[in-house]
Amino acid sequence: MTIKTHQLIVEDVCIDVSRKRVRYLRICIHAATGAVRLTAPYGISMEAVRSFAVSKLGWIKRHQARLSTQERVAPLEYLSNEKHFFMGKGYLLNVITHNACPKVELRNDEYIDLYVREGSGPERRKAVLLSWYRNQLKRLIPPIIEKWQAIIGVEVKEWGIKQMKTRWGTCSIRAQRIWINLEFAKKPEYCLEYIVVHEMLHLLERKHNARYKGYMDRFLPQWRACKEELNRMGQVL
Repeated sequence: MTIKTHQLIVEDVCIDVSRKRVRYLRICIHAATGAVRLTAPYGISMEAVRSFAVSKLGWIKRHQARLSTQERVAPLEYLSNEKHFFMGKGYLLNVITHNACPKVELRNDEYIDLYVREGSGPERRKAVLLSWYRNQLKRLIPPIIEKWQAIIGVEVKEWGIKQMKTRWGTCSIRAQRIWINLEFAKKPEYCLEYIVVHEMLHLLERKHNARYKGYMDRFLPQWRACKEELNRMGQVL
């Protein structure tokens, strides 16, 4: 549970600091706004928090500068002829009304046909499409986990999909559970494989340290290119 959120100013950077039941200090940058968020354990001093923030200042400014140059995407309205993505490829949305259960179909490698009932508004159309995205990931993720469990030598006891604003995935080491961001239904399949491997390797090493990067280099040598591509798409890991 978060007990307090306050702001820390380091040079000209404003950082929102939250205290939570976590073990480590962590900084993330919101892709849409460039806002900086720092999560700190309950017991750590503000001096230690500030020192950590100062050590990450160069990293923060580089990512904020990159985000500021990215083209801002207009909010989706889930209307016909909007461009939507699936597995890294762009499709034109085609909204079709019918008197039956909602469904989504790919057509001619060009269209996403979204079937909804008459009068369905943008939120309902969005919900139907996101449900379809979720079902596609449920189909795609298990073979990837099965493949990499044998290669890495770890076991994923649980996995799930959820929408996350600032993270591509998470790993609970104690529960041996990984979560994958729903947005990966829109990314190329090799990016999905990258993040699954990324989270699975935390079952061998909790931190993003040299040992962890050594595992990434060993099991997925092209991981840096995948990470950079995801960051260019507008999310900071």
